[in-house]
Amino acid sequence: MLNYETLKNKAREFLAATGLRVEEFQKLLPAFESAYEKCYPSHQTLEGKPRRRRAGGGAKGLLNSSADRLLFILIYEKTNPRQTMHGLQFGLSQPQTHYWIHQLLPVLQQALADLGMRPEREAGCVAASPLALEGTSDLAIDGSERRRQRPKDDELQKAHYSGKKKTHTDKNLLLVNEDTGKVAYLSPTGRGKTHDKKRADEAAISYPCNATLDKDTGF
Repeated sequence: MLNYETLKNKAREFLAATGLRVEEFQKLLPAFESAYEKCYPSHQTLEGKPRRRRAGGGAKGLLNSSADRLLFILIYEKTNPRQTMHGLQFGLSQPQTHYWIHQLLPVLQQALADLGMRPEREAGCVAASPLALEGTSDLAIDGSERRRQRPKDDELQKAHYSGKKKTHTDKNLLLVNEDTGKVAYLSPTGRGKTHDKKRADEAAISYPCNATLDKDTGF
């Protein structure tokens, strides 16, 4: 069963599972703990009502530490597994996995925002984004494609079918600062059939003045 204590000493596996080195994980962890307290204050229940007993009472869950919770949500975001499979890695049922995913995603987003690391989601605001302006503004754009469950509707099947991957997929565009390696812009999720160049044209991204843009021949 996966947990932080057993995985932190396996640097190669840790990076493959989370996309972060152990040192980067440890820098993110305090912000994650602070964001968790913001989202779910310890003096309130999850429904926002005053607690009648102190936090920590009752049955202990398998994701009892902040490190294990951060590991859980990072692996989910990095590998995009089915909930049942993700739960098996942490000893959780599918309903428990579903619960924790929706519990922890807002916390991770808040932690990244607090650290100034959350990508811009509005294409028109990229030119003023600190993540894009950091360094010499050498940027790279590319598409990211991941598998999804085959839709039952015939029209949706066609829309999500990717001729490149020969399967049904969702797509996002990413704009990365080549100096820092940070993602400056993440597009809304789109259908696999739509070509990356068309999505970039439709997004109408505003780039910083005098920025360079690295791209493959598909763009």
